[in-house]
Amino acid sequence: QVQLVESGGGLVQAGGSLRLSCAASGSIFRINAMGWYRQAPGKQRELVATITSGGSTNYADSVKGRFTISRDNAKNTVYLQMNSLKPDDTAVYYCNAAVVRTGTIWAVEYWGQGTQVTVSS
Repeated sequence: QVQLVESGGGLVQAGGSLRLSCAASGSIFRINAMGWYRQAPGKQRELVATITSGGSTNYADSVKGRFTISRDNAKNTVYLQMNSLKPDDTAVYYCNAAVVRTGTIWAVEYWGQGTQVTVSS
């Protein structure tokens, strides 16, 4: 089994910064893409940013220039540095990873439990 555990959420004023972390553990052979998604109250879950195992990144237009995704492959961890936060960034942030488990050849998608980010105006 594989677990994704997020940390780093909290309450911050508009213009502030937060750094989210997500560590994967378990029977991991390899992790392909990793990413962050978010879901605000009454809205659908949306992509925030993704990063491949080689380091290629993709961002939602709403966070470009403010958020930075990175990963440490040795630690099976993905990070999201969030700067210049806005009230519209308020949401539950979920970590996602495409994991090839030990003894298998296909990647399976896993999700973290979510961490709340609240930005006050």
